[in-house]
Amino acid sequence: MKATIHRLRTALRHNEEGHAIPLLGALVGAAGAVVLGIGAANGSGAAAIAGGIIAALGFILASVLHHGTIDWEVYRRLDDLEKKK
Repeated sequence: MKATIHRLRTALRHNEEGHAIPLLGALVGAAGAVVLGIGAANGSGAAAIAGGIIAALGFILASVLHHGTIDWEVYRRLDDLEKKK
């Protein structure tokens, strides 16, 4: 089981598409949006505020993860190509 999880994590991290990791941030944002909606529907200000904060952090996290996993890899490859010239 542990080896399977390790292989899955390795495949997700080193896959050429690289879009699986930023999905985690979007999922956090979506969960926050659900909590925000539930809090607003129930009239619970604390749940609505917490949900809004979680949603915002999730969407920021998705952007940071995208930049860290996809953009940096592209920049690294471009730098390697420029060094070969």
